[in-house]
Amino acid sequence: MDKMHRHVWLAALAGLGLRLLFVLRFPMQEAGDTPIYEELARNWLHHHVYGLFLGQQLTPVDIRGPGYPAFLASLYALFGTSRLPVRLAQAALDLVTCFVIAALAARLAPLAQRQRVAVAGLWLAATCPFVANYAAARLSEVLATFLTALALLVFLLPGRAAEASAGASLNPWWYGGLIVGCGALVRPEAPLLLVSVALVLAARWRRPADWPRLLRAGALAGAGLLLPLAPWAARNWRTLHHVQFLAPRYTEMPGEYVPRGFYAWTNTWLVRFRDVYLAPWKLGDEPIRVEDLPASAFDSAEERVRVAALLDRYNRELTISEEVDRGFAQIARERTARQPLRTYLWVPLGRVATLWFTPRVELLPLSGHLWPPGRQWNEDPADFSVTLGLGLLNFLYVGLALAGAWRWRSQPGVALLATFIIVRTAFLTQVDTPEPRYVVECFPAVLSLGALAWAKPSRGMPS
Repeated sequence: MDKMHRHVWLAALAGLGLRLLFVLRFPMQEAGDTPIYEELARNWLHHHVYGLFLGQQLTPVDIRGPGYPAFLASLYALFGTSRLPVRLAQAALDLVTCFVIAALAARLAPLAQRQRVAVAGLWLAATCPFVANYAAARLSEVLATFLTALALLVFLLPGRAAEASAGASLNPWWYGGLIVGCGALVRPEAPLLLVSVALVLAARWRRPADWPRLLRAGALAGAGLLLPLAPWAARNWRTLHHVQFLAPRYTEMPGEYVPRGFYAWTNTWLVRFRDVYLAPWKLGDEPIRVEDLPASAFDSAEERVRVAALLDRYNRELTISEEVDRGFAQIARERTARQPLRTYLWVPLGRVATLWFTPRVELLPLSGHLWPPGRQWNEDPADFSVTLGLGLLNFLYVGLALAGAWRWRSQPGVALLATFIIVRTAFLTQVDTPEPRYVVECFPAVLSLGALAWAKPSRGMPS
């Protein structure tokens, strides 16, 4: 067995061991949207209705795309409703994703170094805990990450040959769009990958002579995207009487009021992930105490009194009326008028830090607290050490990606992966709850770019 094959086998075994560790040692019974996904899957499988029990009546809904519930329902049909087969299937799928990432990294590298970079990409992906730990949770991240990695690989397949010729070489645009369409049934923001492709191609094919090629690639990718989404939109039209290609932004139930004014207010101050637990995730279920909110939620004592009065009205029935929501919207407008840079720049930048540089321990039995370091160390040195290690590992991955992208910035494909990371991150700063798991789908791009750091610089960079 040569050195290359030994690396492949060792990386695969290490990756399998890591995923089984999470599945068997740290299984998540419920996490975030798990109950919704499970109920949708079981009702679809047993009652043939894609819906939830609302008021003891099974009601069709569209609050989540059918991709991940279909994945669960398929496994339940084969193995029963035991949770272990789901976790093992996700561990296997995530291991497959590691090999897709290795192929993606190889596609980015110069021809003479593709084997070296592929091995580096495989090791980085196999030993990365930030996607592997989601194998132990019934959440959509593993499936969404696999589809993202596969779509990125397909979009890179045309390479320079596709730029030099037409015809069948453009087929990958259609297949890539098709995979993104399947991904959109799992996570509604998946089409951001097509936005990234469009930006890169528009820059590359900006000359009028290239416009027919650009239009054809766009048409093929768009057709591929719509193919898997069309049945879902038709179902929503037939069952719910409205056209809905993607899951709704606020994941509201049929007829449920969306407090957009409240979210506009939180978007003027909410930066930290832990603040999500203090306001947005309590909405409709628990009282929200003004004393629990950070000082950044108020610009003055008078504004704090106004917020307290609105929250008192909400706390009486745990429901935001339209009048109360309008009050929050007015405060949001005033805060934005006073400090527009805060709403449109500083809060989004703060959310970038939250999304990318948290220790990512939300699925582990760890506090995630690092400050003040002395007290955290004294209270639980193991918790502090693991949290700090995962935080530093997160910085390492991002640093490797930046180094690889900069060193090989002239390589075809690097621009696409970098653009995808930027576009997805920018979009997620506008989501009302900045959860670090939302950038997990970026890790195929991050790890592939990081693998390029192992490529040796050379004068000629053949592709």
